[in-house]
Amino acid sequence: MIKNVYGSGRYLTTLNNGATNYMNNFSGAQGLGNMRFNTTTQSVEVYDGQMWQPMQMTDVSLSLTQDAVDAIAWADQKRVEEMKIKALAEQHPTVADQVAAVRDAEEKLRMTVELIKI
Repeated sequence: MIKNVYGSGRYLTTLNNGATNYMNNFSGAQGLGNMRFNTTTQSVEVYDGQMWQPMQMTDVSLSLTQDAVDAIAWADQKRVEEMKIKALAEQHPTVADQVAAVRDAEEKLRMTVELIKI
């Protein structure tokens, strides 16, 4: 069983969404097999009929594959480049004209590719 999840790298986030200490809306009665999360010891426990026993758990580490990290880094770089070009286009009409020409050329390329598929 997993005790904790720790993210590694800059593209993985772990969250705690306010989970309850007890599983299945525990009523407070100690019944054999009931489970709870002990906030003092930070562990999951099971009631064995006489006392709460901590479950044996280990930590787990998650990370994205290198391909995923590379793809996200590439997309982030492209986003930054596009933001810089957009800012320049707002200040310089010549850049705006070139951005429009690129957009038109991309649209023509998409249409050509679609016609070739037919």
